[in-house]
Amino acid sequence: MNQTVHLVDDDADVRDALSGLLQAAGLRVQAYARAEDFLASCVAGQPGCLLLDVAMPGMTGPELQAALAASGIDLPVVFLTGHGDIPTAVRVTRAGAVDFLEKPVAGKVLVARVKNALELDAKRRLEGADRRAIRARYAQLSEREREVMALVVTGLSSKEIARRLGISHRTVEVHRTNLMHKMGAARLPDLIACAACCAASPGDFPPAEPDPR
Repeated sequence: MNQTVHLVDDDADVRDALSGLLQAAGLRVQAYARAEDFLASCVAGQPGCLLLDVAMPGMTGPELQAALAASGIDLPVVFLTGHGDIPTAVRVTRAGAVDFLEKPVAGKVLVARVKNALELDAKRRLEGADRRAIRARYAQLSEREREVMALVVTGLSSKEIARRLGISHRTVEVHRTNLMHKMGAARLPDLIACAACCAASPGDFPPAEPDPR
């Protein structure tokens, strides 16, 4: 994965020093003098993290963080500032920042924190890929299989599901076997985990497509 550390700081000397430090650690760096410049070039889905100053002319670091969140851009943010205070640290952390460091900071510490942010980004992307795969498998279920799945994950037995849906116990067993296979679930806990990826809560699934059969 070609991750990039996006560095936003209005101080040219700081940008040069931090860029050199991170590049020497084997990291790819793209530097920006203004938050607006980064925001204009940022594309949702790009892998990496954001190393961000707090106080800058024009858009501030926290304002950029809020703008990215509003745009659905989920890059891990590490704040590095010479104007740190507790209220600001609390505010940006609650808004999702993964770290808040004050200048000056030891080079080894900074590199370690940035690498942690990159690892978090990679983990989020892997989890996102897993969720998309599960939802794609769910989309392949028939309408009846979705109905059975919604009841299975609530803990109902096949006989109870059969009575609820007005079908035979044997038919429920067939649908249950098929949907478990399609969802890649070996056990009920696996299916419940799949359900959690497909909806806010078990049984609350995306609308079923019309059954083509």
